[in-house]
Amino acid sequence: MERGSSTRRNVAPRKHRRRTKAQISYNMSRVRSTGSEIERVMEQALRRAHLKPVKQPRVLGRPDFAFMRARVAVFCDSHFWHGYRWRTRQGELRRNRSFWVPKILSNIRRDQLVNRGLRDEGWTVLRFWEHQILGSIDDCISKIQAAVGPKKRGG
Repeated sequence: MERGSSTRRNVAPRKHRRRTKAQISYNMSRVRSTGSEIERVMEQALRRAHLKPVKQPRVLGRPDFAFMRARVAVFCDSHFWHGYRWRTRQGELRRNRSFWVPKILSNIRRDQLVNRGLRDEGWTVLRFWEHQILGSIDDCISKIQAAVGPKKRGG
């Protein structure tokens, strides 16, 4: 084989196959509102730190975790669904932009309204991005411990 040439010979370029509605529906059904990887990582870290939050309490916005007595709500936000660096990332969407752009924008607006509503009710709201949870969970736990306080560790 000549230098600089591809290792694949006489292979036609792959065409992008369009997924069927059934395939898309199945994929979307696998997306969970609870029990995601970032929530599991956060929950394990909270346990190791001897923090005992309530999971998915019936509080405005349904936080992923809450410390009811301390009135601290913790949200674990994935990059895609909550619009991490949205101004940059929305340009990367290639398919079904007319659906996804308004959807993610409405999620961002809802998150802002939930933050405001909880704060108006006297809650401390902590939101952690996916990369913060997966990359530096100890920093997240330190922020939670500071917000919960030394004597208010229970849910």
